[in-house]
Amino acid sequence: MSGNYYESTIGFRPPTRPLAGRNETDVCIIGAGFAGLATALGLIERGRSNLVVLEAERVGHGASGRNGGFVFGGYSLDNAELLSQLGPERARAAYGLTREALGTIRRRIGQHGIACDKVEGGALLVNWFDEPAILERQQRLMRDAFGVEWGLIDKRELDACHVRSDRYFGALLEPDAFHFHPLKYTLGLAAAIGAGGGRVHEHSPVRSIRRRGAVWRVRTAHGEVHARELVIAGGGYLRHLVPALERAMLPIATYVMVTEPLGALGKALIPSPAAIYDTRFAFDYYRMLPDTRLLWGGRINVRDRRPEDIADFLKRDLLRVYPRLADVKVDFAWSGLMSYARHKMPQIGRLASGPCAGAWHAISFGGHGVAPTTVAGELLAAAIASAQPIPEAFGRYGLPRTWGPLGLAAAQATYSWLEAKDWMRSRG
Repeated sequence: MSGNYYESTIGFRPPTRPLAGRNETDVCIIGAGFAGLATALGLIERGRSNLVVLEAERVGHGASGRNGGFVFGGYSLDNAELLSQLGPERARAAYGLTREALGTIRRRIGQHGIACDKVEGGALLVNWFDEPAILERQQRLMRDAFGVEWGLIDKRELDACHVRSDRYFGALLEPDAFHFHPLKYTLGLAAAIGAGGGRVHEHSPVRSIRRRGAVWRVRTAHGEVHARELVIAGGGYLRHLVPALERAMLPIATYVMVTEPLGALGKALIPSPAAIYDTRFAFDYYRMLPDTRLLWGGRINVRDRRPEDIADFLKRDLLRVYPRLADVKVDFAWSGLMSYARHKMPQIGRLASGPCAGAWHAISFGGHGVAPTTVAGELLAAAIASAQPIPEAFGRYGLPRTWGPLGLAAAQATYSWLEAKDWMRSRG
């Protein structure tokens, strides 16, 4: 069994040089994942190409190169909660930013010729429970509060056209969603940044950040960047660099596996081109890949696990839905760290105090980050290039402390309790 399927299927990966010597630039961005690269490309599109992106490992090393590849609207915070907390106008505007991000992602894929295995099939929210009201409420919420029409699919149509499993009881189809190979997309963004005049340096972990007057001095092992603006987008892999950000997020692990090619059996069980997830809190998410493999993800935990263990428990989850796949082999299994905030919303803004006061940040996308990271990149690029303010809705959430190990223990206990509630509800 190998590790990350995405790493194994990207083909030739052009090397980039680590940062060396002294470098003068307008903007320094720490982190070459979705958020950092979206910010860089957003700046280039606004005429600000004198920028440097620093990555401790390789482009897309973190969650951006390990996720399920779903591209759809919304945030990690449930849409009903978003509405309750922000009110109708601000909630609709915040959700609308993620819908605009879908268009930005599609445009960049086409404009830069990014070959990322994009599949236009929507996203299916399948109902784990025999309770039609769950889907009806969600459909009504999306239509009335957010101006989005999700199509209601009954059990008969679901079995005939989309997903053939006795486990599900209807679905909603989000038609504007799609899915892709996230690491290929990430590498495509990095290539577009290079072509636009920016520089991306891999294997360049930041050792220290200091500000002298109006200039940021960012030091790596073999070089230093002097910049007028600093963006920090390290996600769950940010360590011992910016305490104000690190104490405001929890690094949470999630798990993914990919089967051997399924051929005709895969098409028979899942004829839909959609990405699929279910109505539980602790939901499964999965999609058919172009080579007829099945990518399957689920569960969260506060620690990484061995690939063999991941394959074992995710295969058990798979068989609860598709028992006919009992003899299918798992070829790839991996984990990765997401950054979560207590409030489940992205933390996008500018530090107001402390040693890094004045630095911009984009963190805590909580496992729902492809569109929101693009939102963050666009907001930060507009703020830096044109002094446009970050929407007040994001400032409302801020950087509340997560309390380190205590926060991780609380997050694990909460997840386990909600998982148990899912189980009791399905039994009842």
